[in-house]
Amino acid sequence: MPCTVTIGGFYGDEGKGKIIAYLAINDNYNVAARGGVGPNAGHTFVQNNKEYRVRMLPSAVLNKDTRLLIGAGVLVEPNILLKEINTFDAIDRTFIDFQCGIIEQNHQEKDKKDNHLKEIVGTTGSGTGPANSERALRQLKLAKDVPEVALFLEDVSNSINYSIDNKENVLIEGTQGTFLSLYHGIYPYVTSKDVTASAICSDVGVGPKKIDEVLIVFKSYVTRVGGGPLTNEISLEESKERNWSEFGSVTGRQRRAAPFDFNLAKKSIQINSATQIALTKLDILFPHCKGIKDYSKLENDAKKFVENIESETGIPVTIIGTGAEINDTIDRRNNM
Repeated sequence: MPCTVTIGGFYGDEGKGKIIAYLAINDNYNVAARGGVGPNAGHTFVQNNKEYRVRMLPSAVLNKDTRLLIGAGVLVEPNILLKEINTFDAIDRTFIDFQCGIIEQNHQEKDKKDNHLKEIVGTTGSGTGPANSERALRQLKLAKDVPEVALFLEDVSNSINYSIDNKENVLIEGTQGTFLSLYHGIYPYVTSKDVTASAICSDVGVGPKKIDEVLIVFKSYVTRVGGGPLTNEISLEESKERNWSEFGSVTGRQRRAAPFDFNLAKKSIQINSATQIALTKLDILFPHCKGIKDYSKLENDAKKFVENIESETGIPVTIIGTGAEINDTIDRRNNM
């Protein structure tokens, strides 16, 4: 059984939640471990016309046989975590690392009031930046110091490595996107830590030799929330005309949009050592694709778009999203 890492290839908002939810249900993962920053990332997925959102738990939450882990590199906001655990009835299968940093109200207040973070960078106001600043100064409270989460504490690195060594099926979930990385993104319009594949593995305590696949998620067009450059950005009016108009799942802010960026995609694949591509929202670009589950049934313009991505990047597009529903998915992994 493989250990797979999922990574956002652009600026976040690529549709990782749907892809991870699909993998968790279809491949029946034993363990899903979340890396990344914290509750500033919202993942959305739809099952049977019901929309779900998570900011703390892994997007594999709908599979009730999957153990849900949150790695030491992730910041935890206890109120959000406990609410999601109750919402998804996940109390007996959720575990967070002893060394997760804890977001407190003062971090959220500072995030919302700091003019540079709010007006220039365009942060979510969730407190992650100030909390990570305190962690760098070795002043931040950790999960082991907070009674509210005591029931869920575990050595996540030990647990996930045990699962890998015992041939269990393990999925590691990244958040944000490669070009929001503190080190590899377009500074200062970035998040407060690295979010590339290497960093996500570090967040959950897994070494690079134990990773079998790096699945990078691209949307069929590019969007980003907040400040910073966006190559070939289109106007909000044109975005609405193309049906690319979207809003952030955490802040509700409108996402800016641009066509698929091959240069960004190739750079992202290089940074993350990606081995496969998951392509989402093909149905937005080509409406006739909506709900299709068989690649052979796509019309030629959609196939050419997919094949051009494969030709330009040199790696296969193995999973294609053709609608909001989890199962509106073309899975080519066994047919390539």
